[in-house]
Formats: sequence, C-alpha cells, structure tokens
Amino acid sequence: MMFKKWFGVLIASMLLVSTAKAQLVIEITSGADQLLPIAIVPFGYNGVDALPEDVAQIVENDLSRSGLFKPVPRANMLSMPSTEADVFYRDWRLLKSDYVVVGSVRKLENNQYRIGFELLNVLTEKAVQKHSSIDVSASNFRDAAHYISDKVYELLTGTKGAFSTRVLYVTAEGDRKAPLFKLQVADADGFRPQVIVESREPILSPSWSMDGRNIAYVMFRNRRPNIFIQELATGKRQQIAQFRGLNGAPAWSPDGKKLALVLSKDNNPEIYTLDIATQKLERMTNHYAIDTEPSWEPDGKGIVFTSDRGGNPQIYRLDVNTKRVERVTFEGELNTRARMTPDGRYLVTVQKNDGNYHVALQDMKTGRVQTLTETYLDESPSIAPNGSMVIYATTYKGKGILAVVSVDGLVKYRLPSAEGDVREPSWSPYFK
Repeated sequence: MMFKKWFGVLIASMLLVSTAKAQLVIEITSGADQLLPIAIVPFGYNGVDALPEDVAQIVENDLSRSGLFKPVPRANMLSMPSTEADVFYRDWRLLKSDYVVVGSVRKLENNQYRIGFELLNVLTEKAVQKHSSIDVSASNFRDAAHYISDKVYELLTGTKGAFSTRVLYVTAEGDRKAPLFKLQVADADGFRPQVIVESREPILSPSWSMDGRNIAYVMFRNRRPNIFIQELATGKRQQIAQFRGLNGAPAWSPDGKKLALVLSKDNNPEIYTLDIATQKLERMTNHYAIDTEPSWEPDGKGIVFTSDRGGNPQIYRLDVNTKRVERVTFEGELNTRARMTPDGRYLVTVQKNDGNYHVALQDMKTGRVQTLTETYLDESPSIAPNGSMVIYATTYKGKGILAVVSVDGLVKYRLPSAEGDVREPSWSPYFK
C-alpha cells in the first residue's frame, strides 16, 4: 500500500512534462574505504518476451552509487537462484558475499508484472527481508527497482534510502552566447530526464515543495527576473513575484505554506516571506547590506541566508518569530548558498579559500568545518532527503556538470550531460 501511494504521486508529477533527449551519466570517482559485499542476482523471469528493464542491474547500480556496497560481478556468480529455496549459501560464502538479493519477475495480464524480491544474510543463512512483491506496468520497472534499492539500503544501513527521489536542474544548450535554457527533472540516477519549461532567457533557483507536488523557480522575461510556482501534475503555473528590481531565490517553508524570497522592491535586496494562500508579504530583514539565498531550517523556526553585512559574504541565521539575526559561519574567505541537513545537525555551504570555491560542511553543535570537495568552482549545493549526500554544480573539463559527494566526503561521483552545461540542482524530498 505504501508503494502504491508513493508511486501514484510520482506518476502524477510526470504527466505534463516533455521528454528530454540526453540523460545525466553516472561516473563514480571514489567510495568509502570499507564496502559491504553484496550479490544482486539477476531476477528470474517466466515470460518469453524481453523485459523492459533489468531490475537487478538497476538495484546493483543504485547500491554501487551509494559508495557503501561492493556488488559481486555477475560473471563470478556460481549460481543464479531466484528464491531463497534455491540458494546454496556455500556458493556465496566462497565469493565472500555477506548478503544476497534474489528475485523474480512474473508477467500478469494487461501488461502488468509482479516483481518479487528477498534479501538474505549469508552468514546467518536467514532472510533479512522475506518475500515481498510489487505489481507494476512495463513502463515503471525503474520505479520498482529504485523502491527495492531503498528497502535494501535501509535494512542494511538503518538509514532511509533516496534512490526513488528526483532531481531538478537547469541545462544551457546550444550557442553559448544565446543558449536555450531548460528546467529539467530526472531520477536521482540521471535517467528519464524530462523538460518542465524552456526559455531563451535564464532560469534559476528551482526549489521543491516538501510534498514534492510543486516547484518554485526564477525565470527571466524581457531581462527581468520573475518567480513562478508550478504544479508538476498539471503543469499549472502561477507568477507570484513581479516587483520592481530583483525577484529571486524562492525557498519553500517546511509546512509548504510560505516561500522565503529575495526582493529589492524597496531599493535593497532583503529577505521576505510570502504566504502562498493569502499572498501576504512580510519583510524579514532590514539592513543596508545585501541579504540573499534564504533557506529554511527543518523545523521552520529559522532561516539561514547569505549576507555581506560583516564585510564579505557569510551565513547568518534569522529567527522567524523575533527577526533576530546572528552570524553562523566564521571560517573561510566567504560562505554562500547555505543548506541544512534534514536533522538540523549540519550546514552545507559553498566556501571560498585561496581563490577556490568548495562545498563545506559545518557541524552546528561543535562548529567543526570539513571541506567535502576538491573541485575548484563549486556552487548550488542541495542535500538528499536522508541527509547522506550533497549534489552540487561544478566545472569539469571546461563544462558545467553536476556532481555528488557524501556528507563524510568519502563517496564522490559526477553526472555529466551529453548536451550543454548543467547547473542549479535541487534534490527532491521524499514523495508523500
């Protein structure tokens, strides 16, 4: 039942967007030192027609991308069981695999399939996940595979998986002097990219609502920035900010009722909140410096933002009720584009040191700061809903790409696109 509820929201979010040409490609560059050996056995199949997707391969790719697992190569497997009854645990001990995922695909009527799977502990010779099944159509094998990946990941790490989530990003294609900008959405692994909106003028700052049903973004029209809210299921779009001057950086509140945004309608860039239902604006900052890039704390009690009120850009915290402002970051030449992990423990920023811009992580309890990336021109970090990974924009071989790093800095991979530069990533919440 939970799968069907989540799956319905996901399908609704894909109805009115067009197919994009090129997907993002995963290039893993480093993983954790200690990897958990696991075998993802090709799923058995009772049909004669070719399957639309290799479910086991998608699960293997998902778990590999997490940087925590070491899948057994298929060529090394001594047997190909599809149920626990067919498993000879000795075979998997010889391959030094701690866990085995087995499964099957059975074709039903009306182009439906039943995908079943089990997760087995080789050492104890017992099932961690007894037989579980999912019914899907031929077009939704990837969703089922990501669902299985999430289950396996959570069972073995204790942390909820994020393989079924999606990513917003902006591509700039064609002539660099006059590119075509596209706001796109894709699976977290870069597959199934789809275009939400395109324009010959810049598109910036895409942001997800916490239920994953709506997005907000900035799109220029006649060289002026405007803020839009768009419902993914219907494509219905509403322009919510078209004031004189700057309209930028929309960020959804955790309860989905408000947007934090940056307006310069009163001559200076300040942080405001907008009640979406009533369209009531409330000015939150009042300072002669530039205040920008707001992001809500997970509990909705505070907003972190970038300001140069101390002489150079640093991160400050605004108490939503009292409007009291305090400085948060002190290390680095500057810090910008702050985002908080879902548990509120860590603050992710873009930090400049020695002329280079890196993604940094600050422990909000201890104040300790860790540099997560080694690339030199990083920007726009966004955190996975389980708090384990950070996606960001960077430059690789002279081209704008997306990259991902784990919050401990050990796992890294790139997501280049075959067409154009990629910028402005935003990782979705869990779909409710």
